[in-house]
Amino acid sequence: MTHPRTPLPLDSQLCFALYGASMAMNRVYKPMLDRLGITYPQYLVLHSLWEEDGRTIGSIAERLSLESSTITPLVKRLEVAGFVSRVRGTEDERQVRVRLAEAGEALRAEADCLAEAVFARTGLGVEQAQMLTRQVQVLRGALSGG
Repeated sequence: MTHPRTPLPLDSQLCFALYGASMAMNRVYKPMLDRLGITYPQYLVLHSLWEEDGRTIGSIAERLSLESSTITPLVKRLEVAGFVSRVRGTEDERQVRVRLAEAGEALRAEADCLAEAVFARTGLGVEQAQMLTRQVQVLRGALSGG
């Protein structure tokens, strides 16, 4: 009887390291986002609007590498909370543009502090963080087929 090859220990697997890092990052963000009254996925939607206000639902989904059906409920909750508004397109009513409300724009200044606080927790230098970010982006691109 042949035995299957012994798998690599979890600590030696890239997928486990990335999963653990993602979970740790979310744990760092959570209390800060809780104080702001938003979730991490909502923060990402807002961040995409801080980059370019008035994006369509599809454009937000593309920017975040998510499905439109995932973005719509996030935007609805942000709208109920007063951070954004949804506006139907005048030329194409199927298109919904999302615009920052005053509260969503005001949250930008508070969110800038989040990035600084999280960066400080990493213990990385600026160059190290930029290099790691590029490496993870290359990995994501390769795994996404792009």
